[in-house]
Amino acid sequence: MNIRISERVKKALDENKPVIALETTIISHGMPYPKNVECALKVEEAIESEGAIPATIGIIDGVAIIGMSHQEIEEFGKRKGIKKCSRRDLPIIFAKKDWGATTVAATMFLASIANIEFFVTGGIGGAHKKANETFDISADLEELAKTNVSVICAGPKAILDLGFTMEILETKGVPVLGFNSDVLPAFFTKTSKYKIDYNCKTPLEVAEIVKAKRENNLDGGVLIANPVPDEYSLNEEKINQVIDKAIAETEEKGIKGKDETPFLLSKIVELTNGKSLETNIALIINNAHLGAKIAKEYCLLNK
Repeated sequence: MNIRISERVKKALDENKPVIALETTIISHGMPYPKNVECALKVEEAIESEGAIPATIGIIDGVAIIGMSHQEIEEFGKRKGIKKCSRRDLPIIFAKKDWGATTVAATMFLASIANIEFFVTGGIGGAHKKANETFDISADLEELAKTNVSVICAGPKAILDLGFTMEILETKGVPVLGFNSDVLPAFFTKTSKYKIDYNCKTPLEVAEIVKAKRENNLDGGVLIANPVPDEYSLNEEKINQVIDKAIAETEEKGIKGKDETPFLLSKIVELTNGKSLETNIALIINNAHLGAKIAKEYCLLNK
């Protein structure tokens, strides 16, 4: 397979040290340069500060890199025209020897090939609003159903239909764990009206659940929903109004498919005067700290 695992990541995996997978869509499609690179490197630093090893995943010249260098991350941030790459796009990107920024689904798949259990991101994809009519449902949910990678996030992206997303996760048999939360965080906000499967109080508790899932051959991912820190949580009513306005614009302009999420997030940054971008960066770094702590506990359980 067209994969190159960095020596640092390979060594950590061989020695049962905690490794955290990271995506690259957030670099090439989630934020403007140089904020995107600054954020990616801060996330790696947060993971390292907890004693874990970051493994940023992206595709360069048709080769999936598991554990990108700082130079490669910098190039990803600056380079124009990098393709947003989900699982379905992988064979095309590989065959064409192209550059691809991995989504949650593609990152999960590649992390599983490298035997990386934990993956940190901002928010997962899910069922878009009106998905019952359009069937616009992210491949992330299908990947969570079948791929043995645990995902730490701040909930599904707030632009989605959270209720429908949770129903699909239940149907697919994906455990949704809140970290010190009884309800599903909604990315930009700490809370939503949707109850969560189980409230975990410590990183060890999460690690024990993941271990039990693996030991009992229950295939598929675990979703760990970690609320955004208090000081960065946006007002729920106001952000929902902004999201509705942004969605209305996508409908007016006929923006659909893989272009929709990047457009919406960019529009929300514009409409919130940059506050949503600050929140986005803060929640990813917060997730990185938690993910590393969980991965450390998991490694200790598997000694």
